Amino acid sequence: MEMKVTFPGGKKVNAEYKGFTIATDQPERAGGQGSAPAPFDLFLASLATCAGIYVKGFCDQRGISSEGIELVQNLEYNTEKQMIGKITIDIRVPEDFPEKYHDALIKSASLCAVKKHIQDPPEFEINTVVNESA
Repeated sequence: MEMKVTFPGGKKVNAEYKGFTIATDQPERAGGQGSAPAPFDLFLASLATCAGIYVKGFCDQRGISSEGIELVQNLEYNTEKQMIGKITIDIRVPEDFPEKYHDALIKSASLCAVKKHIQDPPEFEINTVVNESA
């Protein structure tokens, strides 16, 4: 699977993948224009939306409406490591959501592939490759 990254100007960095252009930018305080999410913001959003699609699939499989369900992700910063130390996702359900599915909903959200890749990270390899002149 190949993803191509381009630099359209300023602090903007785009990724072209599966026919989509995923735009990123840095916030103004970091020299960007704030015209798109920063790459780390997309990473965080991928965690919550990944959990969300599993929650949605759980509901769809059981004929339960996902209306009124929302996921809220909160971050706890580890000042010692200068990184996020804990990520909490609360699945907020309406009062009429069947209580018998509360734990199963958590298990479903925990199947998120993004989360699994953080817990069992892939090997990273970064290379410099010189493009040949045409």
